[in-house]
Amino acid sequence: MDNPPVGQVVELEPLVRRVLAGNAGPFTYTGTETYIVGRGEVAIIDPGPDDPAHIRALLDAVAGEKVAAILCTHTHRDHSPAAPAVKAATGAPIMGCAPLVLEDLGPRADASFDDSYAPDHVMQDGERVRGPGWTLEAVATPGHTSNHLCFALNETGALFSGDHVMGWSTTVVSPPDGDMAAYMASLDRLLARRDRVYYPAHGDPVADPQRFVRGLAGHRKQREGQIMRLLREGVGAIPAMVERMYVGLDPRLHGAAGRSVLAHLIDLSDRGIVRQDGDAWSLAA
Repeated sequence: MDNPPVGQVVELEPLVRRVLAGNAGPFTYTGTETYIVGRGEVAIIDPGPDDPAHIRALLDAVAGEKVAAILCTHTHRDHSPAAPAVKAATGAPIMGCAPLVLEDLGPRADASFDDSYAPDHVMQDGERVRGPGWTLEAVATPGHTSNHLCFALNETGALFSGDHVMGWSTTVVSPPDGDMAAYMASLDRLLARRDRVYYPAHGDPVADPQRFVRGLAGHRKQREGQIMRLLREGVGAIPAMVERMYVGLDPRLHGAAGRSVLAHLIDLSDRGIVRQDGDAWSLAA
């Protein structure tokens, strides 16, 4: 996405528009992408950060329309904090993922959980919200966070994939809430759906989602294989693993990479393949 138009409305298909927040960074790429679904009566997906400029741009984009629902995929601070302001301006209910507040042990200040998130209704897997000509169905996809939902636009085969599948980078899975086994199971679930296109919260639309998701799953399996090889070589500290596994990675992302390595190690430990001794990991006997 070259020179993305921050704050401008971009039509992606007749039922889908996008407004990009001005919160670009090493973890958010060009920024959080808020989606508007429908015409006349609309739903807003991932209202974004508590940024007055983004909130104004979003409200300008739906001026003259009824906002039927404000939907949140998850509650990291670059996704849900604008919801109360949008609700106050439009009267629309906040819906979607469940609240989730816990200490974030990861390296991302922007990814701490939004403790102000107070949904009017928590959507269950398979539950739907409707408007004229559109239906959005909640698809439970835990892994990046335990409360993560995607939303399927049933009329067009589009899936709003939040941070579970992004268009520019692999997803950080950061314990204690991030769970690698759940993330992989959610990828398998998306593979079984056969949606036409993904609209992620960061990065370009994913035009061939089946191939893309297979690649993500393969990448995670490759990372697991790298971890196993390093453990066989006696490399058991996560920082040393990151140095060997992520050659050339922006140093600002090393902490996030370490969280994903930890998530892999916890999954391997749960499967009885590795064990932990303090900060060191090794293969199980």
